[in-house]
Amino acid sequence: MIGFQTLFFKEILRFSKVSTQTICAPILTAVLYLLIFKHTSHGHINTYYGVQYTSFLIPGLVMMSILQNSFANSSSSLTQSKVTGSLVFIMLSPLAYWEVYSAYVLASAVRGLVVGLGVFSATMWFGNFSNDFSLVIPWWIIVFSFLGAILLGTIGLIVGIWAERFEQLSAVQSFFIMPSTFLAGVFYSTKSLPVFWQSISRFNPFFYMIDGFRYGFFGQSDIAPMISLTITGAFLAIFSIVALQMLKCGYKLRC
Repeated sequence: MIGFQTLFFKEILRFSKVSTQTICAPILTAVLYLLIFKHTSHGHINTYYGVQYTSFLIPGLVMMSILQNSFANSSSSLTQSKVTGSLVFIMLSPLAYWEVYSAYVLASAVRGLVVGLGVFSATMWFGNFSNDFSLVIPWWIIVFSFLGAILLGTIGLIVGIWAERFEQLSAVQSFFIMPSTFLAGVFYSTKSLPVFWQSISRFNPFFYMIDGFRYGFFGQSDIAPMISLTITGAFLAIFSIVALQMLKCGYKLRC
């Protein structure tokens, strides 16, 4: 496990040394989102029964930050290693493919969870915490935050293996990751949408992570949390298998 630990701590050091960019900037962005939407949409968007819009918005911003930063960490790290040529040192080391997978994904999850905790600490003061945030099922918060961080870290690893240039990575992040998180119910409840768009939202895997995470705060959700947990777990299993197979055969890594 020494190789795994070394690669894991190397990835932790990689993003912690530029924490202003990797941690502080996403927290500031989330706070700005909160201030803007609090000013423009408070009282105009229907949410859960008895929950103010600002309080409703906070868990969505927290989970969005976890997902986006978990993806960004593994994808950018692997792409950077390929572009600079330093990836060869990892490929030549006596590391098993599952150790490489675990180190990259767990380090990405750490960054995502640190950013998420920072966003919650910075935004909780804007909501009606004592009345709205009942935290009725805190285990749902923990489970979905970890599953979401690991899943997006895995997707980021797959994209990092596939991408040969930063332009390709940026395209995936701009045209898939960000739109999927923005349209997953971060800023609104999907129940407020027309029936057709509610059905479309169900095809977005990010929706289930955000909805299940929010359920832990309010005890209310757009769909049953067990359905969200099952779908999230299924996506994690599928993408994990894909990532492990790509590492095992050295797809775009050993050629």
